Amino acid sequence: MSEPKYKRILLKLSGEALMGDDAFGINRGTIEWIVREVAAVVALGVEVGVVIGGGNIFRGVALGASGMDRATADYVGMLATIMNALALQDVMRHEGLNVRVQSALNVEPVVEPYIRGKAIRYLEEGKVVVFAAGTGNPFFTTDTAAALRGREIEAEVVLKATKVDGVYTADPKKDTTATRYETVSFDEAISRHLGVMDATALALCRDQRLPIIVFSIFKPGALRRVVMGESEGTLVHN
Repeated sequence: MSEPKYKRILLKLSGEALMGDDAFGINRGTIEWIVREVAAVVALGVEVGVVIGGGNIFRGVALGASGMDRATADYVGMLATIMNALALQDVMRHEGLNVRVQSALNVEPVVEPYIRGKAIRYLEEGKVVVFAAGTGNPFFTTDTAAALRGREIEAEVVLKATKVDGVYTADPKKDTTATRYETVSFDEAISRHLGVMDATALALCRDQRLPIIVFSIFKPGALRRVVMGESEGTLVHN
């Protein structure tokens, strides 16, 4: 069997990806599907770090958050990512994966704090590391956290897992003529507002020469094909 192209990856999961077809919250069947896809690449010997979003939970309180101070709202979102990380950890353990959660916010009775050296050691030991609470700072998205953690753990690539199988010229759900990019440059993604990640995350990955691959986590075997270097999704690079 051929070797994986990428030995260490940073997987970015949106909170919305955990909802399945629900309006908000965590859909158990959906999270089990995602974990099985992750387990398949761990079995190949790939070291996996995960940054998780919190939109699925924060969406449920969004109406009450109307008019909320932006920094306060961002901290609420960070706490939502910790809940998602714990749910992800639980399912991963049920699937037989060795997993650790590290949080950028100090919630030590629940999860351990983010420590770069310890995270790298966990990865080298074959453990999946889930990074919660974004960067720990308001005004920064979990996309930016993915770019930051990806660089810090020396990942070879950031994998942006979505419900769509790549980056398109337009929203394929609204425009039937939209076509998928196989590759696109960081500068083009930023200038054309292609919605790969926010501009801060894209600029950080560009400056650190850290490629991004956008793919559908719900396409069977797509994550495995990505790490094996097969044609899947859209590659964003320098």
